[in-house]
Amino acid sequence: MLTVLLQAAAEPQQNGWTSMIMIVLIFVVFYFFMIRPQSKRQKEIRKFQESLESGSRVITSGGIYGKVKEVKDNVVIVEVADNVRIKVAKSMVFASSEEATQAQEPQK
Repeated sequence: MLTVLLQAAAEPQQNGWTSMIMIVLIFVVFYFFMIRPQSKRQKEIRKFQESLESGSRVITSGGIYGKVKEVKDNVVIVEVADNVRIKVAKSMVFASSEEATQAQEPQK
């Protein structure tokens, strides 16, 4: 489809409006297939980070699995083993471990 669009744009045309319409069409396609889904995903991540509470199982951006012990303004205390706690920036917690394991399981 893209090659058809590029060929149509490369051919000399009498009307300049068709090339302008093609450019606008390309921007619309980029918006709906790239920009909009990414902003929707960021909004879901932000909502998840705001809803963190003590006892939730999470995964950090570094791939560390743990259990939330305490939530402060911009910091989350995550327990990764018995009596082993790490302090993680709230913005670096991306998913609950239940969601991640469901996403990784193969479909039957």
